[in-house]
Amino acid sequence: MLAFKSEEHNQLQLVDRDEIDDEEELFEMIDKLTNHGINVGDVKKLQDAGIYTCNGLMMHTKKNLTGIKGLSEAKVDKICEAAEKIVNFGYITGSDALIKRKSVIRITTGSQALDELLGGGIETSSITEAFGEFRSGKTQLAHTLCVSTQLPINMKGGNGKVAYIDTEGTFRPDRIVPIATRFGMDAGAVLDNIIYARAYTYEHQYNLLLGLAAKMSEEPFRLLIVDSVIALFRVDFTGRGELADRQQKLAQMLSRLIKIAEEFNVAVYMTNQVIADPGCGVFISDPKKPAGGHVLAHAATIRLMFRKGKGEQRVCKVFDAPNLPEAEAVFQITGGGITDAKD
Repeated sequence: MLAFKSEEHNQLQLVDRDEIDDEEELFEMIDKLTNHGINVGDVKKLQDAGIYTCNGLMMHTKKNLTGIKGLSEAKVDKICEAAEKIVNFGYITGSDALIKRKSVIRITTGSQALDELLGGGIETSSITEAFGEFRSGKTQLAHTLCVSTQLPINMKGGNGKVAYIDTEGTFRPDRIVPIATRFGMDAGAVLDNIIYARAYTYEHQYNLLLGLAAKMSEEPFRLLIVDSVIALFRVDFTGRGELADRQQKLAQMLSRLIKIAEEFNVAVYMTNQVIADPGCGVFISDPKKPAGGHVLAHAATIRLMFRKGKGEQRVCKVFDAPNLPEAEAVFQITGGGITDAKD
């Protein structure tokens, strides 16, 4: 993993992976299949299809695998049998599941109040969705997380790199500089550890996700940002006639995000837009709901609703989460990113 060490001038700098203690690998590389009778050529075909770990392989159906050029049903059966010997994808005890949960890292948002609301910060191996109107702080949190993710774990960071998929053209590298300065980090090093891509169609967005597996299998990433997850789907699919097709394609992309989060122990932070709800009555104070419907609602592990407060203050409410109570926190947007609100 990445690590940091403090120099005399108080700058945090990346150190080599070899200089830190070894830890248990979170995933098994796909080339280990060769030790179980799978030839190198077939392993290369899997890699060309974007499958780089045995864990990721087991997340694919046999139908998908036989769709890879050069892999017959017999070969796929043999490959899956070999992968099952390397990775346990069967039942485990609740105690084992609890131990597995200890590998989850919580990344600070920059605001203590917001961290407490989230049980410590943004979780790895989960999808956190933030929805709200424009200027409610969703993208500002994304920029702050780009920096805080690179902090050491003992400073509530993720000790890893960041991947940023931008569908609305809102990423600003110059915004990263003052946030890095606030956290006492070298802005150039921080920017070098963010990989960025601008997506223009929903297909482009999905293909960018497929290409991430190779990078994440080689380098220690801890955060994937998709800002925003729904924008291109709302543009590329129009009218009720295309709604079913849109939701199916959206479900496939969200499934890919879930697999990335769990396969590489990465935190996925995605922003979402809101839509007017004409079904709400006149007594509903805020007749807006998150876009994406039930497909998106079921995919997100933690759903956060953002709204504007006084001045630069913003309010975050836990809308849905498996382990968090429904509560609110107030935070503030400053030049140095997300911080606690001032009275």
